[in-house]
Amino acid sequence: MKCRDGSGTLPRRKPRPLALPPADGAFVAIDFETADHGPDSACAVGLVRVEGLEVVRRETILIRPPRSRFVFTYIHGITWEMVRSAPTFADAWPTITSILEGTSTLVAHNAPFDRRVLAACCTAVGLSVPEIPFLCTVQLARRYWRDARNDLPSVCRRLGIGLVHHDPASDAEACARIVIAAASGAIAMPESVSAGESRVSS
Repeated sequence: MKCRDGSGTLPRRKPRPLALPPADGAFVAIDFETADHGPDSACAVGLVRVEGLEVVRRETILIRPPRSRFVFTYIHGITWEMVRSAPTFADAWPTITSILEGTSTLVAHNAPFDRRVLAACCTAVGLSVPEIPFLCTVQLARRYWRDARNDLPSVCRRLGIGLVHHDPASDAEACARIVIAAASGAIAMPESVSAGESRVSS
């Protein structure tokens, strides 16, 4: 990388560490599907709880969004007719929080999207947004496989993980298994990436 004045080169920045969940702790992988472009329009959520690097609970919850207009049925297959009698986000919240209890990390593929949906849905119904850090498996995959495709189907093919894409429980479990593979050392971290980084957070 050249300096602005062209006089020399700057050293490459070391990538910031991605802290993985403790191997003996609990984390939850989460995947939202939305009805429309509003982040408060969650129509389904998949949750997979992992304890000690073992999947211990899987849950899919259909949610009645605040609007009946569905824009993304062509992606996830969910329609208003499927969720019109489903619980609202507020009604589903006790089940969601029971799965999140005691977790150190939320995991998602393209985590900013799921973080935004979670925050918008909580805010819309007057709930406090959980203060749980997110780990993005897109960023994790980029650290392991630079210059490779890091969409969820590609990462799953690379690791031999089964996936029904845009099924929220399947997407969530795939994220969980990506983190399990990384935290258990099943994926070899390239030396150029692993220098100065710990495999599992303390």
